[in-house]
Amino acid sequence: MKALVCTALVAALFLGTGGIAQAKSLSRIIAEMGLSPADFEVLSATSNALLSSGSPSVGQERAWLNQETGSKGTIRVQSVQDNCVILQHVVQPEGTEQARDIRTRRCMTADGKWILTP
Repeated sequence: MKALVCTALVAALFLGTGGIAQAKSLSRIIAEMGLSPADFEVLSATSNALLSSGSPSVGQERAWLNQETGSKGTIRVQSVQDNCVILQHVVQPEGTEQARDIRTRRCMTADGKWILTP
């Protein structure tokens, strides 16, 4: 699970910075996003639930809230192309006034699993 979280964070940071890859540690990425590892687990579970609820369509959206930290956000299907989707994540870590906009790309494998892709 930690490898998945690391991959997801790196992909989110990569896509959220206009494609400029930056080598950073997992703890630094989480800190820069303002999310705790527990926040990211809730975000990831919500993404998985959104995609596993049937065929994703543009505009589908789910909100998430980490009751422990107060961080929250929404995940919206921004585009669908073939077996891939672009998800728009609007995250608002607890204690911040400004939400951050991050995009990730997930594609469905032949066995029906959604994986992060660059």
